[in-house]
Amino acid sequence: MEPILDRMRRSPIVFDGAMGTMIYERGVFINTCFDELCLTNPKLISQIHGEYIEAGAEVIETNTFGANRIALRPYGLAERVREINREAVRIAREAAGDSVYVAGAVGPCVRPDQIMPDEHAVEVEEAFAEQIGTLVAEGIDLVVLETFTHLKEIRLAARTARNLGAPVLASFALNDRGETAVGMKAGAIAQALDADDNVDAVGINCGTGPAGVFDALQSVLPLVTKPVVVMPNAGFPRDVGGRLLYLTSPEYFTEYAKKYIELGVRGVGGCCGTTPAHIRVAGRAVKSLSGVKKHVEVRPLTQQGVLVQVIPAARKSRFARKMLGGEKVTSVEIVPPRSSDLSGMLAKVRKCAEAGIDAINIPDGPRASARISPMIAAITILREVGIEPILHYCCRDRNLIGMQSDLLGGYAAGLANFLIITGDPPKVGDYPQATGVFDVDAIGLTQVTANLNRGFDIGGNPIDPPTGIFIGVGANPCAVDMEREIERYFRKIDAGAEYAITQPVFDVEALFRFLDRVETYERRIPVIAGVWPLVSFKNAEFMNNEVPGVVVPRKILDRMARCRTKEEGRRAGVDIARRTIERISPRVCGFQVSAPLGSVETALAVLGRGRLEKSP
Repeated sequence: MEPILDRMRRSPIVFDGAMGTMIYERGVFINTCFDELCLTNPKLISQIHGEYIEAGAEVIETNTFGANRIALRPYGLAERVREINREAVRIAREAAGDSVYVAGAVGPCVRPDQIMPDEHAVEVEEAFAEQIGTLVAEGIDLVVLETFTHLKEIRLAARTARNLGAPVLASFALNDRGETAVGMKAGAIAQALDADDNVDAVGINCGTGPAGVFDALQSVLPLVTKPVVVMPNAGFPRDVGGRLLYLTSPEYFTEYAKKYIELGVRGVGGCCGTTPAHIRVAGRAVKSLSGVKKHVEVRPLTQQGVLVQVIPAARKSRFARKMLGGEKVTSVEIVPPRSSDLSGMLAKVRKCAEAGIDAINIPDGPRASARISPMIAAITILREVGIEPILHYCCRDRNLIGMQSDLLGGYAAGLANFLIITGDPPKVGDYPQATGVFDVDAIGLTQVTANLNRGFDIGGNPIDPPTGIFIGVGANPCAVDMEREIERYFRKIDAGAEYAITQPVFDVEALFRFLDRVETYERRIPVIAGVWPLVSFKNAEFMNNEVPGVVVPRKILDRMARCRTKEEGRRAGVDIARRTIERISPRVCGFQVSAPLGSVETALAVLGRGRLEKSP
């Protein structure tokens, strides 16, 4: 295998989760020396390693967090340091085989709430040298100094490891205020470690949950040039029947793992409370975002001397004509059914048509789930009801040839309004073993569509007559990496985008900041705001934690939390959505309202086109 630091720089890597949590869950009492289990119950440790590897971990840590002379002394095991560490590496290496890295876990010698006296520095350094020397001699790939709170101690450990020839990840623990136990700010300790020649990568682990680590990263990443690895706890523990349990779901943990990668983190794993279930879900997401797929390059095509009658945007559809004519447009999102029976969907569409809605948004495999073909649903809506669909078309499921054929076929069947999106990876949806194609992303597919509109296929062959597809793209006003989002938005416009639809807007100020940036671009396009009427506090939490690109402000979460009945929750959600529309109306060209839980009545009520009926 390539050196672990080279691998980390090439693409983000997945570390394992908590060892102590898994040992405790197997019934081992907390007054037991967990490190000694490498000698007394190696089978248990091997099983845990195996479960993390099966879950997708690419790096496993040895069961040696407290296997130094000072930490082992209270257990009467100070003379067995080398024996424990040797066996720990043997167990991990045997489980890892040739495809998984083994990192040597090294914890602090000094308690978090204590300061290391100068006269103890020699003893601490000798303890580190004994443990790390054994780990390195047994062939580990990386030394992970983790859960440190004292800068002096972690730098001492890093120098010791470097003198022994090992690459070093120096990771510190933070509380929910973004400080170490002795009050040092995350940015300050990270900057010091980045400047330390003995440190190869900087980490944050333990002490706080996914949200706390995310907040700390805002101050850490601008100050660090070395790879950054994060291993948060699974939230905060709760006392349940006398036991401290971590109740944060793998899905919640994963949404933050994806945010870390978007920010530029090069390694993600878990600390206290995390299990193989957390690593399995998070690992799939991290790997799907790691840039291993190289997109096919699509170039704008023109042909000198050939006269092509390009269809003006305003003539492509009724929806385009109305929006480009300066009128506010409305659309309602209706998800295709999970069966071949379209009658229920069509009944909802008819209600929207009767209410004067301009278009129906048809998602393409939302959240990477399988439903009836969105194109068939869109064609059926157009033919049976007459209202224009806006067909979402994503790059996940088809290769470039198939996508071009679909665009041509859909247009031939009467579909003109398309929303081109990259799409959720299947690893974050209902079918985690499925593979995504992603020959191109939304930028590339926008260029393909623009070429078809100019009369050329992907090979430069003439298409006569050219298509007249009204090209829409997605926009995310709450993107974690806003500079990247803006850059991609402008590239979509340059590729041929003619309008944009945003992710659901809850944070109005974030939308305004986004519009302030994009409205300065010389090729400005109309923006339609996505609006999602919440139905409950649980729904609000789900949107905030598990839907990529969506941020629900705390004041909205608090309001939904105060709702005591289902009906109260629905009415609060509609009111919030209406107030959002009122505030953003002067800045956008229309609204795309989702129908939560399939309720078009709720969507119509938000748009003032119907009454909110009582829940059955």
